[in-house]
Amino acid sequence: MMNIFYALILLATWHYDLDEAKQLAQKEHKHILLNFSGSDWCGPCIVLRQEVLDNPAFQQMADTTLVLVNADFPRKKKDQLPARQQAINSALADKYNPDGHFPLTLLLDADGKVVYTWDGNPGLSAAAFATEVKKRADADHL
Repeated sequence: MMNIFYALILLATWHYDLDEAKQLAQKEHKHILLNFSGSDWCGPCIVLRQEVLDNPAFQQMADTTLVLVNADFPRKKKDQLPARQQAINSALADKYNPDGHFPLTLLLDADGKVVYTWDGNPGLSAAAFATEVKKRADADHL
Protein backbone atom coordinates (compact mmCIF):
# COMPACT_ATOMS: atom_id res chain seq x y z
CA MET A 1 0.00 0.00 0.00
CA MET A 2 2.83 2.41 0.84
CA ASN A 3 4.41 1.83 -2.60
CA ILE A 4 1.18 2.89 -4.32
CA PHE A 5 0.99 6.01 -2.15
CA TYR A 6 4.63 6.84 -2.87
CA ALA A 7 4.10 6.37 -6.61
CA LEU A 8 1.13 8.75 -6.56
CA ILE A 9 3.17 11.40 -4.76
CA LEU A 10 5.82 11.26 -7.48
CA LEU A 11 3.42 12.07 -10.28
CA ALA A 12 4.03 15.63 -11.35
CA THR A 13 0.98 17.75 -12.06
CA TRP A 14 0.06 18.74 -15.61
CA HIS A 15 -1.15 22.29 -16.14
CA TYR A 16 -3.26 23.54 -19.03
CA ASP A 17 -2.64 27.29 -18.97
CA LEU A 18 0.81 28.63 -19.87
CA ASP A 19 0.30 31.94 -18.07
CA GLU A 20 -0.36 30.11 -14.80
CA ALA A 21 2.57 27.78 -15.51
CA LYS A 22 4.91 30.73 -16.08
CA GLN A 23 3.92 32.26 -12.75
CA LEU A 24 4.57 28.96 -10.99
CA ALA A 25 7.86 28.41 -12.84
CA GLN A 26 9.08 31.88 -11.87
CA LYS A 27 8.06 31.36 -8.25
CA GLU A 28 9.69 27.91 -8.03
CA HIS A 29 12.68 28.68 -10.32
CA LYS A 30 11.77 25.92 -12.76
CA HIS A 31 11.60 25.45 -16.51
CA ILE A 32 8.39 24.64 -18.38
CA LEU A 33 7.87 21.57 -20.54
CA LEU A 34 5.11 22.27 -23.07
CA ASN A 35 3.74 19.21 -24.85
CA PHE A 36 1.42 19.41 -27.86
CA SER A 37 -0.59 16.22 -28.23
CA GLY A 38 -3.51 14.62 -30.00
CA SER A 39 -4.58 12.34 -27.18
CA ASP A 40 -7.19 10.39 -29.12
CA TRP A 41 -5.73 10.22 -32.65
CA CYS A 42 -1.94 10.69 -32.63
CA GLY A 43 -0.22 7.33 -32.06
CA PRO A 44 3.24 8.78 -31.32
CA CYS A 45 1.63 11.24 -28.87
CA ILE A 46 -0.07 8.42 -27.01
CA VAL A 47 3.14 6.37 -26.85
CA LEU A 48 5.15 9.39 -25.65
CA ARG A 49 2.64 10.11 -22.90
CA GLN A 50 2.25 6.49 -21.72
CA GLU A 51 5.85 5.32 -21.99
CA VAL A 52 7.77 8.48 -21.17
CA LEU A 53 5.87 11.44 -19.75
CA ASP A 54 3.71 9.42 -17.33
CA ASN A 55 6.59 7.12 -16.36
CA PRO A 56 7.85 7.53 -12.76
CA ALA A 57 11.45 7.83 -14.04
CA PHE A 58 10.48 11.00 -15.91
CA GLN A 59 7.92 12.22 -13.38
CA GLN A 60 10.43 12.20 -10.53
CA MET A 61 12.77 14.53 -12.43
CA ALA A 62 9.87 16.68 -13.63
CA ASP A 63 8.58 17.18 -10.11
CA THR A 64 11.79 18.93 -9.05
CA THR A 65 12.78 20.62 -12.32
CA LEU A 66 9.72 21.41 -14.45
CA VAL A 67 6.26 22.83 -14.63
CA LEU A 68 4.41 20.59 -17.10
CA VAL A 69 1.92 22.02 -19.59
CA ASN A 70 -0.20 19.98 -22.00
CA ALA A 71 -1.91 21.48 -25.04
CA ASP A 72 -4.15 18.69 -26.26
CA PHE A 73 -6.02 18.65 -29.57
CA PRO A 74 -8.42 15.69 -29.47
CA ARG A 75 -10.52 15.03 -32.57
CA LYS A 76 -13.29 12.73 -31.33
CA LYS A 77 -16.46 14.50 -30.29
CA LYS A 78 -16.61 12.62 -26.99
CA ASP A 79 -13.10 13.87 -26.10
CA GLN A 80 -13.61 17.54 -26.97
CA LEU A 81 -12.28 20.07 -24.50
CA PRO A 82 -14.31 22.98 -23.13
CA ALA A 83 -14.34 26.03 -25.43
CA ARG A 84 -12.12 28.04 -23.06
CA GLN A 85 -9.44 25.32 -23.08
CA GLN A 86 -9.66 25.00 -26.86
CA ALA A 87 -9.02 28.76 -27.14
CA ILE A 88 -6.04 28.55 -24.76
CA ASN A 89 -4.58 25.61 -26.71
CA SER A 90 -5.13 27.33 -30.06
CA ALA A 91 -3.30 30.43 -28.83
CA LEU A 92 -0.41 28.23 -27.65
CA ALA A 93 -0.30 26.52 -31.05
CA ASP A 94 -0.31 29.86 -32.86
CA LYS A 95 2.76 30.93 -30.89
CA TYR A 96 4.71 27.69 -30.36
CA ASN A 97 3.43 25.18 -32.93
CA PRO A 98 2.26 27.09 -36.02
CA ASP A 99 3.07 24.16 -38.33
CA GLY A 100 0.88 21.76 -36.33
CA HIS A 101 3.46 19.07 -35.50
CA PHE A 102 2.38 16.26 -33.18
CA PRO A 103 3.82 15.39 -30.81
CA LEU A 104 5.84 18.53 -30.26
CA THR A 105 7.56 19.08 -26.93
CA LEU A 106 9.28 22.32 -26.00
CA LEU A 107 11.48 23.22 -23.07
CA LEU A 108 10.76 26.82 -22.12
CA ASP A 109 12.36 29.09 -19.58
CA ALA A 110 10.14 30.59 -16.88
CA ASP A 111 9.33 33.54 -19.17
CA GLY A 112 8.15 31.28 -22.00
CA LYS A 113 11.25 31.58 -24.21
CA VAL A 114 12.03 28.38 -26.14
CA VAL A 115 15.19 26.66 -24.87
CA TYR A 116 14.89 23.43 -26.88
CA THR A 117 12.39 21.63 -29.12
CA TRP A 118 11.71 17.92 -29.67
CA ASP A 119 9.73 17.46 -32.88
CA GLY A 120 8.02 14.06 -32.77
CA ASN A 121 8.59 11.31 -30.25
CA PRO A 122 12.23 11.62 -29.12
CA GLY A 123 12.56 7.83 -29.16
CA LEU A 124 14.20 7.72 -25.74
CA SER A 125 13.34 5.78 -22.62
CA ALA A 126 11.73 7.74 -19.80
CA ALA A 127 15.01 7.80 -17.88
CA ALA A 128 17.03 8.91 -20.92
CA PHE A 129 14.52 11.63 -21.80
CA ALA A 130 14.52 12.82 -18.17
CA THR A 131 18.32 13.04 -18.27
CA GLU A 132 18.27 14.98 -21.55
CA VAL A 133 15.61 17.43 -20.39
CA LYS A 134 17.40 18.03 -17.07
CA LYS A 135 20.73 18.54 -18.85
CA ARG A 136 19.20 21.13 -21.18
CA ALA A 137 17.39 22.89 -18.33
CA ASP A 138 20.56 23.00 -16.23
CA ALA A 139 22.55 24.34 -19.19
CA ASP A 140 20.07 27.21 -19.51
CA HIS A 141 20.99 28.41 -15.98
CA LEU A 142 17.72 29.71 -14.65
